[in-house]
Amino acid sequence: MDKLKLWMKATRARVLPVMVIPVILGGLGAYAWEGVFHPVLFLVTLLGAACTHLFSNMINDLWDYRNGVDVAAKETAAAISTNSGFLANGVMTERKFGAATWSLFAIAVACGITVSLYSGWWPLAIGALGGLIAYFYVAPPLKFGYRGKGYSEIAILLSFGILPVMGTYYVQLQQFDYKPLLLSLPVGLWTTLILFNHHFLHWRADLQAGKRTLVVVWGEKKAIAFSRFLALLAYASLIACIAVQALHWYALLALITAPKLFRVYGTLKDENDSRAYLPLMGASLQASVRSGGLIALALLVQGLLN
Repeated sequence: MDKLKLWMKATRARVLPVMVIPVILGGLGAYAWEGVFHPVLFLVTLLGAACTHLFSNMINDLWDYRNGVDVAAKETAAAISTNSGFLANGVMTERKFGAATWSLFAIAVACGITVSLYSGWWPLAIGALGGLIAYFYVAPPLKFGYRGKGYSEIAILLSFGILPVMGTYYVQLQQFDYKPLLLSLPVGLWTTLILFNHHFLHWRADLQAGKRTLVVVWGEKKAIAFSRFLALLAYASLIACIAVQALHWYALLALITAPKLFRVYGTLKDENDSRAYLPLMGASLQASVRSGGLIALALLVQGLLN
């Protein structure tokens, strides 16, 4: 149990729901709209997506450590570190951490090959794109997560919205459709919101280490306004899904997660201590997971009624 807790902390497995939910939505979308669900293919897809996400977490830690970002966060008094701390605190050697990281990638590749044997090469291509995004988010020569031009936000929308929802749907049906694409937008935007908001916790350390997130480039006031806009866009895309009948009206139940999130924005000033953003992070994560869960429930009911 101690080893399991250790590896869960190293991989930051507590945030797995942000990847599990879009995969569930893709599978339930195939069931709700077409009456098709292959449980074995779904489970293999879920395992592959989960391992890709954990690989992404660990490769981010690995390269943030190599680039000095984790050390800067540790040494900056105002910053709240969001990495596992295993490398910066010397809990695990870089070699051992790297071996575990690439083992997760190997499992993800094996899952991708397995589902592709049944569904064709598209799932493998989608998985490969997700893996490349995860690696080059912080790894040279691209390091697009450090560039502060919105590349990282687009990458998160793809990796935690469009790719897993569309990929899972394709594995089930061997076809693409506009409905899973629309469905991927709310969940992808909520996860983008989480990743954007977490930069507030250590933006001063990022600035010191040369990591140019949008929070660093824009400053707190403009970044808070953009964060609020992302939240509004996520809920608006949910309503759009209902408007085009990708979801039934009872998916509107997910809107009950909005008031708590927007109340937190009301507590923020133009400039804040890093700890003032912890409630925003918590509210963002809750809104994403609970809204995604309610949408999944709506799709399940939709499928059962059909």
